[in-house]
Amino acid sequence: MTRTATDPRTRRPSGSGIVPVLAFAGIVVAVMQTLLVPVIKDLPELLGTSPSNATWVMTSTLLAGAVATPIMGRLGDLYGKRRMLIASLAVMVVGSLIAGFTSELLVMIVGRALQGFAMGAIPLGIGLMRDGLPREKLGSAMALMSSSIGVGGGLALPVAALVAQHADWHALFFGSAGLGALSILLTLVFVPESPMRAVGTFDVWGALGLSAGLVLFLLPITKGSDWGWTSGTTLGLFGAAAVVLLLWGVMELRVKAPLVDLRTTARPAVLFTNLASIMVGVAFYAVSLVLPQLLQLPTSTGYGLGQSMVVAGLCVAPLGLTMMFTAPVYARISAKYGPKVTLMIGMLIIAVGYGAGLGLMSAAWQTIVIAVVLGAGIGLAYSSLPALIIGAVPASETGAANGLNTLMRSIGTSVSSAVIGMVLANTANQVGGVAVPTMHGFRVSFMIATGAVLLGLVFAAFLPGRRAAANAEKPHLVASSEDAEYGEAASPGLVPAGQTAQAGFRGRVLTADGVPVARAKVTLIDRRGRQAGATLSAEGGDYVLAVPSEGAYVLAVTAGGHGPLASGASHPGGVRVVEVDLALPSVVPA
Repeated sequence: MTRTATDPRTRRPSGSGIVPVLAFAGIVVAVMQTLLVPVIKDLPELLGTSPSNATWVMTSTLLAGAVATPIMGRLGDLYGKRRMLIASLAVMVVGSLIAGFTSELLVMIVGRALQGFAMGAIPLGIGLMRDGLPREKLGSAMALMSSSIGVGGGLALPVAALVAQHADWHALFFGSAGLGALSILLTLVFVPESPMRAVGTFDVWGALGLSAGLVLFLLPITKGSDWGWTSGTTLGLFGAAAVVLLLWGVMELRVKAPLVDLRTTARPAVLFTNLASIMVGVAFYAVSLVLPQLLQLPTSTGYGLGQSMVVAGLCVAPLGLTMMFTAPVYARISAKYGPKVTLMIGMLIIAVGYGAGLGLMSAAWQTIVIAVVLGAGIGLAYSSLPALIIGAVPASETGAANGLNTLMRSIGTSVSSAVIGMVLANTANQVGGVAVPTMHGFRVSFMIATGAVLLGLVFAAFLPGRRAAANAEKPHLVASSEDAEYGEAASPGLVPAGQTAQAGFRGRVLTADGVPVARAKVTLIDRRGRQAGATLSAEGGDYVLAVPSEGAYVLAVTAGGHGPLASGASHPGGVRVVEVDLALPSVVPA
């Protein structure tokens, strides 16, 4: 993948405003997911349609969010993460206003789909934090941003229930539009643009292929219970999804600048983090489906707790609050033991919470205990995920990589919604012609969530530990020589111009107009900030640098008094040469 240099002197945030503003943006986006939960059972009547058609109001948001997340992450890497964050929030505001002024099903679906488009803001916010914050603030900041998905969902539930009980339900959308507009304003004032860029054309065919594959995969998951899991439509869509995603993967491996770098995604640190993310997503959504229903069922069932919609929301709200307060706890644990250990601790707490929940469903206060324990575990687990991803990918791919990880969590929640929904439906009792979930169904749902998080714990065990990661970062020199042509002393990793590196970077130093720059000094810097090599470009602007090991690097270039300008780049290891062209605006060739 070809990248361009960016000026590191670009204004960087101090961290005083960026963290709360980006976390607030994440919470606003997460509100979209639970905005209609209090009125979901009334949607058919409110929209004048059938229950099966009304479910598209929720499904459209899910599908749009899944499609937008990796695409917006990649666009952020290319054109600016702050710019794409604002665009995502603006689309959400437009969608909220459309939904707020209609009671027509099709128009409502369009508005809800536009609201779901904002899900791309989560990885964009994480990327902005990684690019701009000092290292000592990054851990807790990313933890808060990652947890904002659960925080927003947990806090929105009681507020949305209160609004739905005492005002017209359209007020929910006008409220979300106001929150989105406020988030845009705060972002414009307090969040500067990231200087990091990846260059090249946007992979349009890759975006279309991934979008088609995700829709074909998620659609039968969300609608399978209505269509029948063994129906021709459901099985046909699953089969089509497998074919499309396979062809998409083959195409992405052949594209020079793919939407998703599958080779990077296949690294153990990225692959097992994404697999664990799916399992955490499954576990997270199960509690959101079970506790509100248990709390609102009438006491005449023998196990229902007979609470109002608002009280039920307040009992579940500690889930989100606890996730928010675990961010500083995560930072301390991770600083001492690493994000892998923190992820595993979080998943163990989730398993304990669901296990205890099997016997704590007979009183409202017991549901609060379950919510607090699960919130602590989910908060630690969610907080660990971006740190694990960021540690395994170069800075110029942060948005796309975190976008894919957020997508994995969304897939987990989608699978959870489908499986738990099917379990509750199949174990329900008919009371007066109405299907009422049973305690047996609730307990089976908790057992499924426990099994998912234990499987995620197995995936997390395969992640490289802190010691292994540190050893991988230690340089092992593979080339060293003297640049006799330019009379410079030898530097680690230096390869004379015109020679080929056995493993490293090569490319050309160019002006903004594409004119080659000769005798530009190119310095290789490893992720610890140490010089790992240096060379001068040849008459045609060509340079070649060997790398000591795989990993993330910075290529700094200086020429004619201009610079240094820097470009993030990643080497996959092995005997491979990665092409990286370096742009030097306003440099006159020697």
